[in-house]
Amino acid sequence: MPLPPKSRSMNGILYVALGGALGASGRHAVGLWASRSFGEAFPYGTLIVNVLGSLAMGLLIGWLVTKQGGDNLKLFLATGFLGGFTTFSAFSLDAINLLERKSYAPFMIYVAGSVVIAIAALWIGLVLARKVWS
Repeated sequence: MPLPPKSRSMNGILYVALGGALGASGRHAVGLWASRSFGEAFPYGTLIVNVLGSLAMGLLIGWLVTKQGGDNLKLFLATGFLGGFTTFSAFSLDAINLLERKSYAPFMIYVAGSVVIAIAALWIGLVLARKVWS
């Protein structure tokens, strides 16, 4: 027997919440690792998670289009985990911090690189997923 609409909505919220908690924890761990590995003069952690998250989103969506009934998986992984793992607000804060430090060249590299590389990573993920799962 199918769940009534209210139950499906609540289940969806739980999938997103669990995925988001795991993704945000992963983002924090990558940020700590990047700070220890590369220092804090440049926001490597945010750049890394946004590029990896974009690549993962491309792979995931490319794979999910081959599946039927993957709504809960999409909620958990795409909306929840990757939504919590990647972050536009942290990207924006890091960009402003670079500007306030008058680090103009790193600011331009970070903003342009984040956008271009993340979009390219998502595209690469989609292309790879289509080749593998089609």
